[in-house]
Order: sequence, then C-alpha cells, then structure tokens
Amino acid sequence: MTTVADRDVPGDATSGSARTKLARGALKVPEITLVFWVIKLLTTGGGEATNDFLGASHLWVAGVFGAIGLAVALVIQFRSPRYSASSYWFAVAMVAVFGTFLADLWNPPAGGYFNVPLPVTTVVALVCTTACFSLWYYKERTLSIHEINTPRREGFYWFTILCTFALGTAAGDWTAFYLNLGFATSILYFALAMCVPIVLWKLGINPIITFWMAYVLTRPLGASIADKFSKPAFLGGFNLGDDRVSAIALALIVGVVAWVAATKWDDPERHPLTPAAEPA
Repeated sequence: MTTVADRDVPGDATSGSARTKLARGALKVPEITLVFWVIKLLTTGGGEATNDFLGASHLWVAGVFGAIGLAVALVIQFRSPRYSASSYWFAVAMVAVFGTFLADLWNPPAGGYFNVPLPVTTVVALVCTTACFSLWYYKERTLSIHEINTPRREGFYWFTILCTFALGTAAGDWTAFYLNLGFATSILYFALAMCVPIVLWKLGINPIITFWMAYVLTRPLGASIADKFSKPAFLGGFNLGDDRVSAIALALIVGVVAWVAATKWDDPERHPLTPAAEPA
C-alpha cells in the first residue's frame, strides 16, 4: 500500500510556503511500497522471536540488549543526513525487540515481573499510542511520514512506533493466550483486520489514517506468525524454536534491506511525488 497521496489530504501539513518552511531537511523514512510492508512484517516477527530467545532465562537480558541496541540504532539514524535503508531498518528491528520487551515486562507468562492482565496491558499501550499521535499532531499538525524532515518530527515518529510495537505485542498475546484463540486463529483474525485499512484506502479514506492502522496491525500479525513457527507443539506452534526463527528472520531482513539499499528502490528521492523531491 503506497501513500504518496497523503501529502494532499486536509490536515497533512500543507503546501506552498508552509511546506517550504517545514522542509528543513531531507526525508528520513522510506517510500511506502510493498517492500516496506514485507520488511516491516519480517522485523515484527524477528523482534518477537529475538526477545523471546534472549529472555528465555531472564527477561531483563532481552531488555538490556534491546535498550542498548535501540540507543545505538537511533544515534546512527538521527546522525544520518537523509534516508538510509540500513540505518532505518536497523532502528526498526531494535524497536521491535525493545517494544516486545516493554509489553512482556508486565506479563508473567512471558517472563514479566508484574502481574498485569493482558487486556489491561493492551489498553494502556493503546492509550499511550493514542497520546503519542495526539501530541505529535498537536505540535506538528501532521502525522504524515512524508513530513519526517526535522529532528523533532523524527523524535515523535520513533517514540510513536515504539508504542505501536508494544501495543501490537500485547494485542497479539491477548488474542493468542488470554482469549485462547491460538496462533493460527490470531493470524487469521489479524490478516482479516489488515484488509480493513487496505479497503478504506482504496475507497479514498484519509491515507494517513489508513497507513497507521495498517502499521499497527502488522505488529500482532508478524508476531503471531513468528510464534506459530517458533513455539512448541503443545502451544500450537511448529516447534522450530525462537533461535531458528530469529536467525531466519535476520537473514531475510539483511537480504531484502541489502537489495533495497543497492537499488535505492524505497529511497524517497527516487519518487518525485513525495515532498523530498518538491522544489523549495
């Protein structure tokens, strides 16, 4: 699903002189193509499996790894003058690991230290995500990723997607474990839910809203797919193990990211309809 049209919708920080004022730097995020969604699903699944593998003995191990990795990735990402596939997707992968940790922290079956029910965790994560979107829009008057061209907007962007990853993890665990639907049924439900923003986008509904709907839903979908492959048979999985699924996801992510980096397939400067290519 591509969202180049989102620059034209009401409320998406404007055009003309206002856009010129806002465009203080190059875009720091990729063009939204099918490849974007493929890598996004791989990072969600890989983050889920990596967190579970590292936290198998003690969850704090996964937390420390995720926190350090995310800090390093964001330093690299913020220092980059423009979009770089390797630095951007490295940051997303680390967000996936640390976001999973933040959700699992409250869930004892996942190794968490606080006995908070999954419905409560999911609702709290939803409230935090909504608050991030609200503050972002209040400060910047846009939620379009085609306007991530200032450090403050980039900060809003990364903090918001961290919340979406935590929300997606909690939602996926809620359906699979708390509601006892299992991984296969959860995959089916979230896949069907993904059809909603796609249909709304095709019908011309605000593409910024539909993009973020799809973005949030890819997290529980990818995590449920990873759990289906990695978890033991008595939990309804294929028993490949978190280590193997993590390694497979990593290999696929590296391969696809290397390809887009070499071809610049998702580089926003290749797409003249995005703000990055508009004249100042």
